[in-house]
Amino acid sequence: MEYQSYYTLSNGVKIPSIGFGTWQAEGDKARASVTEALKAGYRHIDTAQAYGNEKDVGEGIRESGVPRDEIFITTKLTNDNHTYDLTMSSFEQSLKDLGVDHVDMFLIHWPNPIQFRDCWQERNKETWKAMEELYKAGKIRAIGVSNFRQHHIEALLGSAEIMPMVNQIRLCPGCTQDELVSYCRSKDILPEGYSPLGSGKIFDVPEVQEMACAYGRSIAQLTIRWALQMGFLPLPKSVTPDRIRDNLLVSDFELSEADVSFLTGLSGCAGDAPDPDQMPF
Repeated sequence: MEYQSYYTLSNGVKIPSIGFGTWQAEGDKARASVTEALKAGYRHIDTAQAYGNEKDVGEGIRESGVPRDEIFITTKLTNDNHTYDLTMSSFEQSLKDLGVDHVDMFLIHWPNPIQFRDCWQERNKETWKAMEELYKAGKIRAIGVSNFRQHHIEALLGSAEIMPMVNQIRLCPGCTQDELVSYCRSKDILPEGYSPLGSGKIFDVPEVQEMACAYGRSIAQLTIRWALQMGFLPLPKSVTPDRIRDNLLVSDFELSEADVSFLTGLSGCAGDAPDPDQMPF
C-alpha cells in the first residue's frame, strides 16, 4: 500500500497516519518526549485522562514551538467519568490541563468499566450524548471509541446521532482482530493500533531480524510500516530521542506482500487483545 501521510475520517477531518503514544510516560519524560516527537515531525499526539500526563503533554506541545493548528491532539475519557455530567466536566479539565481550547479527537477509553458493568450500555449512551454535544459545539473535531468490540459499538449505535470515527484497539503483528477491523471498516470507522510493537518479543524473532537486515531498517520501522500497509493508524511510543525519530522514518520503503503476510501471521509475539468485558478496572 502506498504511504499516506494522512487518513481522512468519515467527517472529512484529516488525521496524521502515525501518532505518538504517551502511555506510561509522565513528568519530565512525557514533556520531553512530546517536544522531541514534534520537533522530529510528528503531528499527532495521543494521550488520555487515565495516563495522568495531560499537563505534561500540554507543556511538551508548547515547548516544541510547533503551532497548535498543526497538531492533532487526542485524549480519552477515563473509566470513572461515564456519565453525562462527568464527561462534560472532565473534558473541560482535560482542556485546562492540556492548555488548549479544543481537542482534535476525544475517545471513550473503555466500553465496560467494572463500576458500571451492570449498566454499561446506558452509561455509554449518556457519555456519547455529551461527546456529541461537545462535537457540535466545536470543542472536539472528531469523536470515537477505544477497546470497543462489535457488540459495544452496536449498542452505542442504538441511540447515537453521530457514528464513531475511530476505534483505537490493540493491533500489531500476530494480533490483527480481523473480524472487528472488518466490522469497523464497514461502518467507516478507522482502526487505530496501540502497542504496534506488541509485547516486544518480536525483536527476538530470527526471521524478523533477518527481514530488518534485508531492508536496512529497524524492527520497529518494519512493524510501523506493516501497520500502515494494513491500513491501520499506528501509535508508537518511546521516550528515547533516537527511537522517536527513527520510528517516523517509514515513508521511503515498502514491505513485500510476502513480508506483510509473514508479520500478520506472527503468533506469540504480541499477546492477545484485552477483553474489555473482563478488565478489572
